[in-house]
Amino acid sequence: MFIAKKHLPRRTFLRSVGATVALPLLDAMVPAATALAQTAAAPKPRMGFVYFPHGAVMDRWMPATTGREFELPQILAPLAPFKDQMTVVSGMRNKAAEGAGVHTVNPGTWLSCARPGSAADGASTATGISADQVAALAIGQDTPFPSLELCTEVKASSNGNCNPDYGCGYGSTIAFRSSVQPLPMEHNPRRLFYRLFGQGDTRAEREAIVAQTGSLLDLVTDSAATLQGRLGAADRIRMEEYLGSVREIERQVQILSDQDFSHLGLPDAPSGVPPSFDEHINLMFDLMALAYQADLTRIVTFMMAAEISMLTYNQVGISEAFHPLSHHQNNPDKLARLAVVQTYHSEVFARFLDRLANTPDGDGSLLDHAILLYGSNMSDSNLHNADPLPAAVFGGGYGRLAGGQHLKYEQDTPHANLMLTLLERAGVPLESLGNSTGELTEV
Repeated sequence: MFIAKKHLPRRTFLRSVGATVALPLLDAMVPAATALAQTAAAPKPRMGFVYFPHGAVMDRWMPATTGREFELPQILAPLAPFKDQMTVVSGMRNKAAEGAGVHTVNPGTWLSCARPGSAADGASTATGISADQVAALAIGQDTPFPSLELCTEVKASSNGNCNPDYGCGYGSTIAFRSSVQPLPMEHNPRRLFYRLFGQGDTRAEREAIVAQTGSLLDLVTDSAATLQGRLGAADRIRMEEYLGSVREIERQVQILSDQDFSHLGLPDAPSGVPPSFDEHINLMFDLMALAYQADLTRIVTFMMAAEISMLTYNQVGISEAFHPLSHHQNNPDKLARLAVVQTYHSEVFARFLDRLANTPDGDGSLLDHAILLYGSNMSDSNLHNADPLPAAVFGGGYGRLAGGQHLKYEQDTPHANLMLTLLERAGVPLESLGNSTGELTEV
């Protein structure tokens, strides 16, 4: 039997004078008699990796019972509204984060589960790639930004986050294209806003600048093509590399110009880094949600605070700096205050989840279609150990995440197994990552 059906390109738009409106995924965009999962139109989840430093007070993080009938302890209690789309994963160990110089390698080994290497050691570019960048290569290439790397603090090299063997990268970012290529993280919401939605403080300014940028790129490209015929071989190679950069900018500008942001209710650009940390961290999460909503990216990594953070949390009554407080020496009062800080982080993250849950996306919400990891690469901050790590997975992943459960695995189960599992749930099967031994089928 033949099924007659017109097939529309996935990136089809309704165009009129002065307006471009992107269409949602329609049945007509899927070839007749073809399973959705076997086409380019297969849904691609938003992935997020949200990191908090200095571990967790584990007896106030880990539920006392496993399975589906579990109660959330103090630190996870703010996330109770999302329990049905939450899996607490206990028992994970990341050996790559252990050993000397914990703070200098902790962030950078969280998603790669591989000890740092250096170019001088002959490290392979395939070794040490972080899970987010594996996903960006597989499901992020048809968005303007294959991945975004965000944080709230930029730490100077003098703060102890640098290692003489590995440099400063492993202590300041969680995203790595390879073991020798750390990706910088953006902490300024104004710069992030400009990057996502274009230069200009208002919508009118942004539209004018995008239009001007497009015409300038045309001019540069045409001029370069004319020049190519008059260049020597070496200069032609250099020019081709330059044009490659221009084409990437042009690709981003074109995709951005085709986006209709009117439904987002975009505010004017932020003035910069807010003086209040509470305002700052929530603003970064808001921009992260907008980036998902506009499909500007599908992959985001976010460090809620820096390693060796000296932030104070006066907004919740804690005036002691975060890092010194994390060395609690099992003092009950310090443990109680540290748990308040960690509970605050969960409250902020819960606000972000609530926004995703209330943002429609196709046949569900952004949260229904998300795969989010919330956790740290340290367990007991006083011991600097990485066993067992605090980790919780949120979202529906287009129905590929179980949710509503606490899973506790055997001692020494590699944290890399969780990375492998989340990638598989996102439609990015991988044979191995770091020291992984297999997927966690129950997640």
